[in-house]
Amino acid sequence: MSRIGKSPVAIPAKVKVSVAANRVAAEGPRGKLEFALPRHTAAAVSGSEVRVTRTGETAEARAMHGLARAIIQNMVKGVTDGFAKKLEIQGVGFKAAVQGNVVNLSLGFSHPILYPIPAGIKVTVEENTKLTVEGSDKELVGRVAAEIRSYYPPEPYKGKGVRYVGEKVVRKEGKTVQ
Repeated sequence: MSRIGKSPVAIPAKVKVSVAANRVAAEGPRGKLEFALPRHTAAAVSGSEVRVTRTGETAEARAMHGLARAIIQNMVKGVTDGFAKKLEIQGVGFKAAVQGNVVNLSLGFSHPILYPIPAGIKVTVEENTKLTVEGSDKELVGRVAAEIRSYYPPEPYKGKGVRYVGEKVVRKEGKTVQ
């Protein structure tokens, strides 16, 4: 049996979880999330916990069992506390600013990069170089942070670029003059 899938998901007092057909919905102080259960899985709410079961013993059913339980756990945590990713920009003249629903990135190109912020995500900028991406959907928060980072990933020679806070960039030695 799946080690992750067999453990129940605890539901805090301020969160409401409902299961209808093959859809799980969680609603809490930070918003509302929905998830369609994958094949070979079923969920049931009993008291203050959600249990996920599977229909067979195939490899796919076992994998989907753990996946469904982990996603439901992330939904409950997301509507309770939310998720956040922190990014930092390094480089002379590199900066970011939030203008309405758009993040304006100046990353050394001849033009500014305008990234539209999706619904359900909040981006804040401190000191022009520190970005915080927050939201209740873990997958969406991670995707937005990865897309912002992908505009100028940290390069190994000077270390310039957009990186996650605490990310280690392996530096390379440049060419030497002989």
